[in-house]
Amino acid sequence: MARVTDLICYPLKGCAGTSVSDAVLTPAGLAHDRGFMVISEDGVFRTQRRDPRLALIRPAVSADGSRLTLGTADDADGHGAVRLDVTTSAPRRDVDLFGDTYQGIDQGDDVAAWLSEVLGTRSRLVRVPPEHDRIADGLVPGPSGYADSSAVHLLSVASLDLLNRRMAERGAPPLPMNRFRPNIVVDGHEDDDWAAVPHAEDRARRLTIGGAELGYAKLAVRCAVTLVTQEAGVRRGPEPLRTLAGYRRAVSGGVVFGAKFSVITPGKLSAGDEVAVTEWGDAER
Repeated sequence: MARVTDLICYPLKGCAGTSVSDAVLTPAGLAHDRGFMVISEDGVFRTQRRDPRLALIRPAVSADGSRLTLGTADDADGHGAVRLDVTTSAPRRDVDLFGDTYQGIDQGDDVAAWLSEVLGTRSRLVRVPPEHDRIADGLVPGPSGYADSSAVHLLSVASLDLLNRRMAERGAPPLPMNRFRPNIVVDGHEDDDWAAVPHAEDRARRLTIGGAELGYAKLAVRCAVTLVTQEAGVRRGPEPLRTLAGYRRAVSGGVVFGAKFSVITPGKLSAGDEVAVTEWGDAER
């Protein structure tokens, strides 16, 4: 059977993820996923495309979402950590996400000063408001926090293995899964499991994991974030985009790798859960 091999939550958009053995899947994705966002002083979201040092920030959020701690890997830069009580009552402010305007709740000057020091540019932190009503588009639309688009990004180990084999043919070293920042990683344990086939996730239109159900929204279009070494917060490359361009170029432009899903039925997810596809479709390209 195809099964979940990893669940990764990214509480702070663009920053490091946290691998968990169990997670609550809400209508807007894994609980707390992309619930916070770093912005410039004029409200534009920060991304590893322009600020690769975001990858160095390690967020930890309490189960109820009331406490947030930010630190850096091994505190190599001596910044220490910042801890805050998350507010949902502060005034809202406009934030810009890919040119669309949403609302964010500013989390105060202390965390803003810490982020500005770590990133080397004046920054602030906002939280998704409880009244946030964004609906991401796709074949199955669905609620989404501050994710780039749909709430859940799913990728198979087989897809990454194929990419790494193709990169090896070019003399390039293999890349870890964290370059692609998925929420759900799946693998097939037998040759006839669907997840043992590279890019089979492209054709999955409905799938169940535990008591939850996901609906296919769109393919994941890849960008320069995949060039950032997540452990060092440094952009290097041209890989994997160079190799992906040779066999995963989309008709609409860009390259695709992995699939985005919307939540149809919330539930609890665990590493080791069976992932069953209940409806298949044709692969989009």
